[in-house]
Amino acid sequence: MLDTCKLKSACNLPFVYNKKINTAGTSNAAVPLADPGMYQLDITLRRGQSLAARDRGGTSDPYVKFKIGGKEVFRSKIIHKNLNPVWEEKACILVEHLREPLYIKVFDYDFGLQDDFMGSAFLDLTQLELNRPTDVTLTLKDPHYPDHYLGIILLSIILTPKEGEHRDVTMLMRKSWKRSSKDLSENEVVGSYFSVKSFFWRFQTQSLRLSDVHRKSQLWRGIVSITLIEGRDLKAMDSNGLSDPYVKFRLGHQKYKSKIMPKTLNPQWREQFDFHLYEERGGIIDITAWDKDAGKRDDFIGRCQVDLSALSREQTHKLELQLEEGEGHLVLLVTLTASATVSISDLSVNSLEDQKEREEILRRYSPLRIFHNLKDVGFLQVKVIRAEGLMVADVTGKSDPFCVVELNNDRLLTHTVYKNLNPEWNKIFTFNIKDIHSVLEVTVYDEDRDRSADFLGKVAIPLLSIQNGEQKAYVLKNKQLTGPTKGVIYLEIDVIFNAVKASLRTLIPKEQKYIEEENRLSKQLLLRNFNRMKRCVMVLVNAAFYINSCFDWDSPPRSLAAFVVVEDMLEDEEEEDDKDDKDSEKKGFINKIYAIQEVCISVQNILDEVASFGERIKNTFNWTVPFLSWLAIAAFCVFTVILYFIPLRYIVLVWGINKFTKKLRSPYTIDNNELLDFLSRVPSDVQVVQYQELKPDPSHSPCKRKKNNLG
Repeated sequence: MLDTCKLKSACNLPFVYNKKINTAGTSNAAVPLADPGMYQLDITLRRGQSLAARDRGGTSDPYVKFKIGGKEVFRSKIIHKNLNPVWEEKACILVEHLREPLYIKVFDYDFGLQDDFMGSAFLDLTQLELNRPTDVTLTLKDPHYPDHYLGIILLSIILTPKEGEHRDVTMLMRKSWKRSSKDLSENEVVGSYFSVKSFFWRFQTQSLRLSDVHRKSQLWRGIVSITLIEGRDLKAMDSNGLSDPYVKFRLGHQKYKSKIMPKTLNPQWREQFDFHLYEERGGIIDITAWDKDAGKRDDFIGRCQVDLSALSREQTHKLELQLEEGEGHLVLLVTLTASATVSISDLSVNSLEDQKEREEILRRYSPLRIFHNLKDVGFLQVKVIRAEGLMVADVTGKSDPFCVVELNNDRLLTHTVYKNLNPEWNKIFTFNIKDIHSVLEVTVYDEDRDRSADFLGKVAIPLLSIQNGEQKAYVLKNKQLTGPTKGVIYLEIDVIFNAVKASLRTLIPKEQKYIEEENRLSKQLLLRNFNRMKRCVMVLVNAAFYINSCFDWDSPPRSLAAFVVVEDMLEDEEEEDDKDDKDSEKKGFINKIYAIQEVCISVQNILDEVASFGERIKNTFNWTVPFLSWLAIAAFCVFTVILYFIPLRYIVLVWGINKFTKKLRSPYTIDNNELLDFLSRVPSDVQVVQYQELKPDPSHSPCKRKKNNLG
């Protein structure tokens, strides 16, 4: 039999705390001598005074972060252009113990750049009195410059012990001890203790604010579809009286940058992208317009905001937004759509193992429902089971790994397994598939408090290469996906999709990621792209020699066939002339260096695009992706049948009418080329290497492990 005192010590949940009488004789529930184990911290962020200026205009855009134990527990809204901001925001935080102080950090929001630090302060929670509102004034400091005055932050705080929950725990403990008094074995008592700990852990987890849970696990509740149409009468920033404008969007951590429109004050973008909604009330989209300057910092044109809480759902809104701190307007189309297309759960909750749910999913993507919601192509379920032999990231010889699962812009996270190189997550992630040619990316990171996570390994898996229901060990690769790193991850993936919908979606533009790494100049990458381009050119040169041999009549049948084809082509020959105007400006030496670097990056990217285009054409015909090769053959067959029954001139006439009336029928439509959209789904040679599975060590095989265990 276990002793009561031993169990209380093991449980580490003291239920008795002392009350302290203050000097005035009033009974205040001060910080207990014996910690009750859970507190509720109600904080009201009042305002800031005399904060530091971090912007060029002598002002700042401040916001505040609260951290406890290195974890962010609250982030305030941004107050633009104000050194004496008023927030009046409330936060309810559950605190397990009072040993960790509350860490307050203030930042200046800089869209598209790293936010500037404006000062920090600590609040010792053990100095607070229980159940009593306390006004707190904190002086902000910079640890690197302790003598600098950075302003103050005013808070109102109430610290309350969560006694009710401990009464529930106490009742469970009493039940356990009643059972133990009836000659329970030691193992049964220990089991009761762990059930209490489990209850307490579940309560603590479920008591987190719902918005924090959604943000932490990246569960989103809706989609914001944005179409950037055009800009009107923007501010001229260049000496020629024009600008090279582009627009940046930000909703929380989500970012999107439009393409650059050179030398215009009335740009026509016609770009469409989606953001995810993580909060029921919507959120605010920050929009800034910039002028691109080669070799210098881009010029600020203006800013505006869209308050999503003011827009009705399931309706497209045309917005003409006046740019503040600048000139001109931006024209947008914004649509809010309710959705629940991603989820995360434990292995005990499996949609595909439930026969009714599986039948419902199969019925949703059956061939009979071709034209029902064309954007909903399929269903993806990913079981992240465990990893083995991960890289050591901490000085203790261990790591704190967690896993990130991404499908295009959908991003979900597992919990962190601390101090472990062989973590078990046992989580199920589900996604709705919008493009069957998407690539599932699974990345393992090491969690570091108050720092960015360390990369441990990554795998990229095209959806079309997945074998349903098979548990596989994937060798983790480096960031570039070009070679192996240490460790393997065990996944079990299922994909269900409608082939007709998937084929139709292949002919529209791919979904672009709103967070992408900027291109950097790399000698190795430039050389690789040059060699890829060289191989493509050599193919064209060999084709030219082959064509030239037709004129030499080395093979009379081939030359005769070529003669007939050329004669037919000459009848429909058309010529187009393109004229490019180039402006040259005098620049300083430093600007020339930056300009040369940008030119090198542009050359590097152009080489990549041209080489990728040639490789994609080659990979279409060598069956790298059988689905796309069959689709191309089917399209050729359909086109051949159409040509057999309908003369070519009628087809060209219908195509021309559709092309010229497209803008009249739908003024805000986005132009696209179906052939290029199709080729964008075919992987280049570089992507083929990135998506190629590496062979795992046989010792990591599940069957091998079982045999070893039996042995």
